[in-house]
Amino acid sequence: MTNTVKYKILIILFPLLIVFFSIFTGISDLSFFSVLKSFVNQDNSLAQKIILEIRLPRILLAFLAGGVLSVSGSSMQAVFRNPMIDPYIMGISSGAAFGAALALVFPFLNVQISAFVFGIFAVAFSYMIARKKNTVSIVSLILSGIIVNGIFTSLLTVLQVWSDPFKLQSIVHWIMGSFQNAGMTDLKTIFIPCVSGLFIMFILRWKLDIISLGDEEARSVGINVIKIKGLIIAAAALASSAVVSVSGVIGLYGLIIPHFVRMIFGVTNRNTMAVNFAVGGSFLVIMDNISRSVGGYEIPIGVITMLISSPVFIIIMKKQNIGWL
Repeated sequence: MTNTVKYKILIILFPLLIVFFSIFTGISDLSFFSVLKSFVNQDNSLAQKIILEIRLPRILLAFLAGGVLSVSGSSMQAVFRNPMIDPYIMGISSGAAFGAALALVFPFLNVQISAFVFGIFAVAFSYMIARKKNTVSIVSLILSGIIVNGIFTSLLTVLQVWSDPFKLQSIVHWIMGSFQNAGMTDLKTIFIPCVSGLFIMFILRWKLDIISLGDEEARSVGINVIKIKGLIIAAAALASSAVVSVSGVIGLYGLIIPHFVRMIFGVTNRNTMAVNFAVGGSFLVIMDNISRSVGGYEIPIGVITMLISSPVFIIIMKKQNIGWL
């Protein structure tokens, strides 16, 4: 079986299986025939409402969020030729968290819009600080990301101190990340920015392979390095900020999944970008299934991803030599 066939099987079959079995996951037990009937007949039954109004929108939103974070992380790592870069490190999550908290404290603001705007601003701020003479060094970018994260984390703490206990509870719950209140409205809200960002990263994926070899090599074949890097960062920031605005903070997800994909399928973005989307989306759906199935209450998805992903990543890192090339 060739690698191309393996890619196609993974990209198509694996996500479909994950989504299908996730429909049956939840507090209410649903039979196969009740699920099938819900898609075929419009009988307005309880099973149909559970599937079409609660479970399916949540599954699709989790899949889109996981795929976006994974592709964004992989693209940014290729742009900066550093496997330790991801949207979280560049300040998207902390900026979006502050924006959401600001909207929760001041109800006249929309939570999703505020989180989205501040997430975009955080990445732009990090990039602006790191940029010097039309170049952005890896060290400067990481340091600027740490600074921006620190600024927004401090501002978030100030809001938490000022807010009343009820609003504080909402802020803490949002920060931990959750798809508990996910609905079709959320999916529609982030669909356009997510698809737009993914489309830009996908059509530029072959240029990412050249840029990952070095700026001089990319310029030698006629690629405008600054322009392409700016487009990729903007696309990743656009899509990731949209995801974080509805899901809350899912820390370092865009760092771990691209590592896992590279270890198995290699570093060629031209071939692995679709795999990153499929694996990232499927894995987050699995994590969400665990978060809403373990115990009698829901565990925040951000907590589940960190508890499960981190040990796995450490084991893989110890067994293999991780490098960019």
